[in-house]
Amino acid sequence: MSEFMSRAKGYVAQGDRKLLSLGWFSNKYEEAAEFFEKGANQFKLAKAWKEAGDTYIKLAEVNIKLESKHDSATAWVEAAKAYQKCDQKKSVNCLQKAVSLYTDMGRLGMAARQLREVAEILEKEDDSRPESLLFYEQAADLFGADNSTAEASKCLLKVAQFSAEAENYPKAIGIYEQVARAAADNNLLRFSAKGHLLHAALCSLCYAGPAATRDRLERYKDIDVNLDGSRESVLVESLVNATEEGDPEAFTAAVAEFDALTRLDAFKTALLLRAKRKLTEAPQDEEEDLT
Repeated sequence: MSEFMSRAKGYVAQGDRKLLSLGWFSNKYEEAAEFFEKGANQFKLAKAWKEAGDTYIKLAEVNIKLESKHDSATAWVEAAKAYQKCDQKKSVNCLQKAVSLYTDMGRLGMAARQLREVAEILEKEDDSRPESLLFYEQAADLFGADNSTAEASKCLLKVAQFSAEAENYPKAIGIYEQVARAAADNNLLRFSAKGHLLHAALCSLCYAGPAATRDRLERYKDIDVNLDGSRESVLVESLVNATEEGDPEAFTAAVAEFDALTRLDAFKTALLLRAKRKLTEAPQDEEEDLT
């Protein structure tokens, strides 16, 4: 057993004994909290992450006895950080405990950050994407209530992407339009509006067809005056024309021209492949080269 582990277990044992003692209520909990915090730190030095997480939970529970919600929430967050290295489910559960406490205290920004952390953990697991989406939505709501518009938009964009990937295009389009409007009205974010509107247009092309997408594009030019004549606008117009004409070669050429100047990311590529598949009305391999 390492020196760190030995010290950690000693501190935790002292904390447990202190809880069972007959001393003054506040004194024994304060002293137990001090021992548990020292024990958790020693477990971290020993890289004993489960034990560190378990001890931070003890600390969180003692801080509630001391009526210190802030210190308890901090301990739950520390427990989550430790569990993240060994048990993702426990990490998520601890963050949810912290969210509840921060919300009770009116610390909406802090609660939102922990919800976003939960979403990011779940995002890494493909089968947890729907759950991740819900946590990003909750985080966006709390960031919005805390007047953190930029942070709310980041979370909403995750919701839009996951919705589009799940082929819930109407929801994705609504979010992209909402975020684009907010960006167009903000001098610091205005440059990003075109990208959000491009995502919305590509989602539209995937499910609503070329005519509806052309109509949307015209409306989008009112949202962002810089969209008209931009590479994004030219791309969508070319894709709409190619789709209407049933011309997959023209579709591919338009994508290649755009990609030569503005590199397409994996998400846009996936949307374009879906739109092209709809154009050809034949099964296509998503590994197909668009350019």
